[in-house]
Amino acid sequence: MNLAQRLSAYAAGLRFEDLPSETVHEAKRRWIDTLGCALGALHSEPAQISRRLALTQQGTPGATVIGTTHQAPPETAAFANGVLFRYLDYNDTYLSKEPAHPSDNLAAVLAIAEPRGASGREVLTATVLAYEVQCRLCDAASIRARGWDHVTYGSFSTALAAGKLLGLDATQLTHALGLAGVPNNALRQTRVGMLSHWKGCAFANASRNGVFAALLASYGMTGPSDVFEGQMGFWKQVSGPFDLPMLGGNGVPFMIHQTCIKFWPAEYHSQSAIDAALQLRAELPDVAAIERITVETFHAAVEIIGHEPEKWRPTTRETADHSLPYCIAVALMDGRVTLDSFDAAHLGNEALMALIQRIEVRADDALNRRYPEGIPNRLRVHLKDGTVREKEVTYPRGHARNPMTDAEVEDKFRAMADGVLPPERIAEVLDRCWHLEQQAEVGTLLRLLAVL
Repeated sequence: MNLAQRLSAYAAGLRFEDLPSETVHEAKRRWIDTLGCALGALHSEPAQISRRLALTQQGTPGATVIGTTHQAPPETAAFANGVLFRYLDYNDTYLSKEPAHPSDNLAAVLAIAEPRGASGREVLTATVLAYEVQCRLCDAASIRARGWDHVTYGSFSTALAAGKLLGLDATQLTHALGLAGVPNNALRQTRVGMLSHWKGCAFANASRNGVFAALLASYGMTGPSDVFEGQMGFWKQVSGPFDLPMLGGNGVPFMIHQTCIKFWPAEYHSQSAIDAALQLRAELPDVAAIERITVETFHAAVEIIGHEPEKWRPTTRETADHSLPYCIAVALMDGRVTLDSFDAAHLGNEALMALIQRIEVRADDALNRRYPEGIPNRLRVHLKDGTVREKEVTYPRGHARNPMTDAEVEDKFRAMADGVLPPERIAEVLDRCWHLEQQAEVGTLLRLLAVL
């Protein structure tokens, strides 16, 4: 079998009964976390834009646009909901040769699960499948090094998850992979320079494309052959050749266990730096006592969030939450990092901007050797009286090696949902997510999120 056929056979054969109880539990934790992120982003500008567009389209059958009772075409709902899941940069992360946010896939899962009437068990199976495929691809090759955005892998994972929920056989799933993978390769320009709304929308577009490809395949559309190995295929044009190891199941752990839930709403490589900065803040007499800050980190952090001039003077939220110096400075100045840390008041705070200018970021080869197993950041705060305070963190709260408790995941959801949903509905959403395998369908859960 070629790679597309192998992935398709795996997807077609995966069953809920193959999932260990701890894997099912992790999937439910991701649904709680991701829906919380959606509620927190409900009134963001990109969410409003994508929702207004979705409300102009009617699906028959349709998928619910979160926050409303409107049912749009599945691919449109996948985009609108995907923007909600990703916009705050608060959803989960996987670290490897190519970093990713695998809960982005859940927009595609919802877009097909609801109109098809899929059960909670089917939803959980598709969730684990999407995580497995995307994370394994991220292990295989770094595509950002060749100019492509990580969301490119999402076209494959969402097509398989959507196709699984549609009941496609292995042959149809192979066609869906061709239909998704050949036309939908995203440029890394999304995450270069001053970042735009699209930073939080790029995977939503991959979800839209994956859902559309699966739907086409379900109606009999055939896709380009040998999407990976072909003469002009993915390996040749995008990633370079690679091998995939054994996929999860039959004693092989599922990749969802290696993903990390974010404790702070910022790009994941900054999480340990934020942790270190907050610990140092408690030891400092005053931020005004800081003369300069040196940050030693791993190469990926420098490349993604710590070298462009825009990272030292961000003017958009998207750039600020992807700026290592900004995240460190706001943690030191405020003693906390929340959604409000990236608002217009902070972006216009000249004292904060002045502190950012006193931060130097440099790569450290020894720290780099510990990535991606960990994300080591070492901060040295040089005070005006000549003293130096140092803190190093490798596994911040929420990392797979330092996981958040179920109670902390619930607290994060409640913080996002507070003021959006009444307390009794918050409790009901949590209860339905914790018992997702018992739900006959997901439409009832989505109706609980309707507030607009």
